[in-house]
Amino acid sequence: MTGVPLSAYLVLALVLFCIGLYGALTKRNAVIVLISIELMLNAANINLVAFSKFGVTPSITGQVFSLFTITIAAAEAAVGLAILMSLYRKRKTVNVDEMDIMKH
Repeated sequence: MTGVPLSAYLVLALVLFCIGLYGALTKRNAVIVLISIELMLNAANINLVAFSKFGVTPSITGQVFSLFTITIAAAEAAVGLAILMSLYRKRKTVNVDEMDIMKH
């Protein structure tokens, strides 16, 4: 029985990272930018898990780092959404182009 090769995991992570990077650089909606950043973090998690499984000495280290990354991503999403809600209440928009100055 053969499993999924390392190259398949790397290609999946590359595609997810490129989609996230495209969304983070081109979209104007701040919520979409946060989702794109989450996609890039998930691509990094796929790489961590794949390299820990297929590494020279397979271990659980990649899974542990992946759990830390997921925890940080959840905190980042909560703080980011709280900031966006505050900005929306103040400026009535979530477009990144209109949030260029902090005072107003």
